[in-house]
Amino acid sequence: MKRLVDGQKEPSLDEFDISIRPSHLDEYIGQTDIKENLRVFIKACKMRDEVLDHVLLYGPPGLGKTTLAHIIANEMGTNIKTASGPSIEKSGDLAAILSTLEPGDVLFIDEIHRIPRYIEEILYPAMEDFVLDIVITNNDGSSRNLRIDLPPFTLVGATTRAGDISAPLRDRFGITAKLSYYTDDELFQIINRTSKVLGMPIEKEAALELARRSRKTPRIANRLFKRVRDFALVFEQDTIDAEITRTSLKRLKVDDSGLDQIDMQYLEALITKFNGGPVGAQTVATSIGEEVTTIEDVVEPYLLQEGFVKRTPRGRVATEKAYHHLNIEYDPNNSNK
Repeated sequence: MKRLVDGQKEPSLDEFDISIRPSHLDEYIGQTDIKENLRVFIKACKMRDEVLDHVLLYGPPGLGKTTLAHIIANEMGTNIKTASGPSIEKSGDLAAILSTLEPGDVLFIDEIHRIPRYIEEILYPAMEDFVLDIVITNNDGSSRNLRIDLPPFTLVGATTRAGDISAPLRDRFGITAKLSYYTDDELFQIINRTSKVLGMPIEKEAALELARRSRKTPRIANRLFKRVRDFALVFEQDTIDAEITRTSLKRLKVDDSGLDQIDMQYLEALITKFNGGPVGAQTVATSIGEEVTTIEDVVEPYLLQEGFVKRTPRGRVATEKAYHHLNIEYDPNNSNK
């Protein structure tokens, strides 16, 4: 089920996504430490006339990993070629991508943790020595190794699951950066920037309201802005105000904390069906008709971050905050807690 407050990337970028994407570090809001470190690394490698070290970006979806990859290419003054881990199914797929690189290019691989291990091994010499080793099978059944020189390039890998990347691949990245959730103030700035880029004014109170309900994630903030803009347009408003924002979000079933129907179903099941826990993720997922991977990768991260749920060795447990959010009486003496 596609969720409005899901931080996952859309299958394909539309004109809206492309138009609001910052192209340089000076335009990029948030992730200050990462941004300033990249500024130094990029300046230093340009002074040495070298390519930037390979970069691994990891963290929850929707925080700007893809945008940073494009910014790195822009700041380096080079082209970017993109691929995704799931689309690289054969050794030839990766070899075809690598063979098209020009000197200084940035190769961005999203969901890099999903590259099969046997294909991953092709990346090792490519990243370390800029060579491509290919095994060619002859007509008589024999095989031989063919080594092709590659131009110097920068690999930027992005993942939401850094722990799933093998140690040999992870060790070949010279720069590793973890992206963190955004503050409401940073999201407020992003929403205002989006408003200016799209030429749709938004009042301060409305922008703050959107920021509070965006789950600390820029992609969700921009997605909510897009939907509220639709309501404003249909209701013939040339400015997004607080009233149309709250009305729109109520109709979209996004509450004051940024929780949607699936989040609420999860918390209600945890509290009413399983007495607040502890209970396993698979059990909760089954009870609300969702995949366990959706629960673990999409629903729980924000609920854990905001303190609605906690993980224990015995399973998930609803916190006092979750009870209060659902207006259910909390019993601190419950032995299950």
